[in-house]
Parts: sequence; C-alpha cells; structure tokens
Amino acid sequence: MDHDDEIISRIPIRLSNRLSLQIHQFPLLSRPLQPPPSAEASGKRITARIKPQARILEIHVPADTRPEVFNSERARELGKNQLEDDREKNQESKGKRREGEEPRLAEIRMRSEEIPQRAAQMLGIVHNNELHLHPIDATHQFRPTLTYLDITSRKSRRRGGDESDSDSDDGPPPDPDEISLPAVAPKKKEKKASTAGEAKEVQVSAKKTDDKAGNFAQLSNARREMIALLRAEQEESWQSLEFCGTQTEEASHSLDNFFSYNSADLHCSTDVTTFLRTAQKP
Repeated sequence: MDHDDEIISRIPIRLSNRLSLQIHQFPLLSRPLQPPPSAEASGKRITARIKPQARILEIHVPADTRPEVFNSERARELGKNQLEDDREKNQESKGKRREGEEPRLAEIRMRSEEIPQRAAQMLGIVHNNELHLHPIDATHQFRPTLTYLDITSRKSRRRGGDESDSDSDDGPPPDPDEISLPAVAPKKKEKKASTAGEAKEVQVSAKKTDDKAGNFAQLSNARREMIALLRAEQEESWQSLEFCGTQTEEASHSLDNFFSYNSADLHCSTDVTTFLRTAQKP
C-alpha cells in the first residue's frame, strides 16, 4: 500500500472460535462432491466415518451404476476383495450389508491425509459489512483408496503360479533389523607366469563398522515406530459421521454458528518485541 492510496472504507473484524473447523481438499476431484444422479435417484447418499485417535476420515461416494458405465461382474469380484481386505485390517463395516447379500463394489472410498500447518490459518467471511474470522484446526487432503487391489494382485499371482512372478518378484525385501555384510569378492586364481615366479594367495575379509551398525539401528527404530502406528490405526474402530451437503438445511445452520455477534473489543496484550521473538522461532 502506497501513501497516496485512498482508503475507500473501513469494516470491523470479528474473531470467533466457537466451532472446530477443518479444511478438506480434494486434489483429484474435478466435479462437486455429490452422488451421481443415478445413485441419488435410487436413494443412495454420501456417508462418512472417522478414527479420532488416528485422525483419519473416510468419505464414501456412491458409484454410478448405470449399465453403460458400470461392470456388475467386475464390481462383484472387487467387492469380495474389498470385504476380505477390510476383514484383514479389522475395518469391516457392521450392519451395512444384508444377510446373504453378495458383496459388491458400489462406492468410491476417499481417505484423508492430514497436512501439517506451518502457521495459523484463518477462514474469513464478509457478512453484513463485517469480516468474520475463525481459526482452522486442521487441513486434510482426500484421495481414493484402492487397497483392495492388493488382494486382487495377490490372487492373480496365486493363479498364475511361479512363472508369472519370475520377472517381477525377486524375493522379499531385506529386513532392516538384520545387519547385512558387504559382498566378499571371490578369490581370483593367479595365472601361472611364463617366467619363473611364485604365485601369491590373496585373502579378503569384511568387517562390521560402527557407523553402519548405528544407521541400521536408527532405521530399525523408525521401522518399529511405523509398524506400531499402523497397528494402532488398524485396531481403532471406525465411528460413523453424518455427511451434509452444501445445499442442505444442516449446512446453512452450521454457517450461522460461524458468525460472531459479540461486540466486545479485543485488546492486544503482546508487544512488538515479544511478537517478533516468537515469530523467529522454528
């Protein structure tokens, strides 16, 4: 802003923290988050669930089941694999499928990944010529989860036998807990010289170094922590959430709770020096 710029208007700023707000981003979504018309006509709605301790959310969007864009036979095959994958990870939904009903992949699951916030983020809305600010608690990015394809790949390898894995499967990955030694070069046979001379035998040995052992120990600890986090995530049960679209009455009521009607003035108790010192900390 230049000194010659004219101030057109001034509006009051209101700050509120009544709600727990989150930003949900969908980087791969090219259309609004809503069920397809065919699914909505049959009464299907978007559902959601959460694991509070692991801070993971899932949104289930009904698939477009029109015959021209939906393969029922393939959906039944993938549905069985998804059910098997859910059972292996203790994530099976209870009471969602009728007894005796064949599982079918009829929804797109979008799982969240929390994005760390480097600074304080605020959501602002201008309402009645006032700027209402509300802090953001967390930011999540949602992408489709296709873990059931691992079951599909595993079954195809079993049907194909060893020949199908000859090019892609070179055995299990190395265990970081085991310290591997560098390969020892084979002994080279000395060629007999044409001139009279004695052949010398060369021996090569490998020794463990403390640096490599320390690196493997750090990798092992990180691996254990990662396994512990994955185990805790799988053991935690899902909790159902109610999903409300932007055009619903519940969404409009929640928007009304966003605005602050408190007319009390805020007074800053922090001086400039303290603010600069806090801002310089990593």
